[in-house]
Amino acid sequence: MKRDRSAVLALFVLVTLTGAAQAQPLSLVEQALREAVDRRADEAIPFLERTVAINSGTFNLEGVRAVGAVYDEAFQELGMTTEWIEYPDSIGRAGHFVARSPGREGPRVLLLGHLDTVFEPASPFQNIVREGGNLVGPGVVDMKGGNAVILFALRAMHDAGVLNDAAITVMLTGDEEDPGHVEVVRRELVAEARLASAALEFEGSAGTHHATVARRGVSRWQLVVEARTGHSSQIFSDALGYGAVYEVARILDAFRRALDSETFLTLNPGLAVAGADASLDETASIGEASGKSNILASRALVEGDLRFMTEEQKEMARSTMRNIVRQNLPGTRATISFRDRYPAMPPTAGNQRLFDLFDTASRDLDLGDIQPIDPGARGAADISFAAPYVDALAGLGPNGGGAHAEGEHMVITSLRIATQRATLLIYRLTRP
Repeated sequence: MKRDRSAVLALFVLVTLTGAAQAQPLSLVEQALREAVDRRADEAIPFLERTVAINSGTFNLEGVRAVGAVYDEAFQELGMTTEWIEYPDSIGRAGHFVARSPGREGPRVLLLGHLDTVFEPASPFQNIVREGGNLVGPGVVDMKGGNAVILFALRAMHDAGVLNDAAITVMLTGDEEDPGHVEVVRRELVAEARLASAALEFEGSAGTHHATVARRGVSRWQLVVEARTGHSSQIFSDALGYGAVYEVARILDAFRRALDSETFLTLNPGLAVAGADASLDETASIGEASGKSNILASRALVEGDLRFMTEEQKEMARSTMRNIVRQNLPGTRATISFRDRYPAMPPTAGNQRLFDLFDTASRDLDLGDIQPIDPGARGAADISFAAPYVDALAGLGPNGGGAHAEGEHMVITSLRIATQRATLLIYRLTRP
């Protein structure tokens, strides 16, 4: 059985909070920043509604670009230079939006968001409505709300006269929900991370008082089992052996028994087919199989993911899985292959430094303390591509719930709170 996750998280955080820091008075500039956020608060929700109303499912390339165009106009109004990174049609992705402030002095901060959502045009969940204290709509918290936080934080800095002196790069990717060829479509993000002293990512927070100092990486795997086939009356015989289904069952159960006690490691066989004939379409995530109850299954295929906290943990798990796959039942043969998707964002002293600065900013704004999120509770995100090269902090967006499902919502009041915190943190990080 796995150890208590909160206790494990404490072990992972290299530098722990030693106690509640007393809030310090804001400087005159910082007071002006907070006031600027408040003056613009009534503009933020209508702007967010405008972007959510545009369908930008990852594969709706024109929709993704249309949301990018809204941000292009908004960031240019702040005096920032903008560009759209395009990819060949063969990549099948819309590209990324980038904006840069005029400032060239002081530490450079990379601000990350994404324009796409999981809701393609065929999804029935398309409308945006206000329900009580929530804003309900596709992608409102994952992560168009976070994109709005970035924009309105920089608008506050512009209004207070401190944006032009700051070195800031904004990157809003167009394919975070399904990046495809990561070795191609994340080159620019990695290049920007190498130039930065800090990277902040603004996906929705798990709560009003949380942030992410670590999150797991993701690897895909595919298991292929082939076996002798024939009349079912001869199963378990020396002539035919055990068939593909027994072999795939043996392997998957051995994976579970060998790895389910590893903290933060998860292993999910998400799609499986088996029969006298079987095939998988990875792109469409569709499997097909045919067979009969009196015929030994000759083929089994499984697609799954592996989530891990460190590269060392990933390689350990892969090695364990390969060893299990090699121990075939009679009459069967199995192979497994792996494909990287997202690197891990392990906890580091630098990430903890950013967390402490964020916590301090929240206290100084009289918005309460911040707690780290259990890494096992978060999925993968673009911040993981930056984390190997720069101190990183994630989950700085507004509070909400229901991401990736109908009814996704954002707590309306949390947008202003997230923007106040972000503005003060970005300002302090960009000071020489």
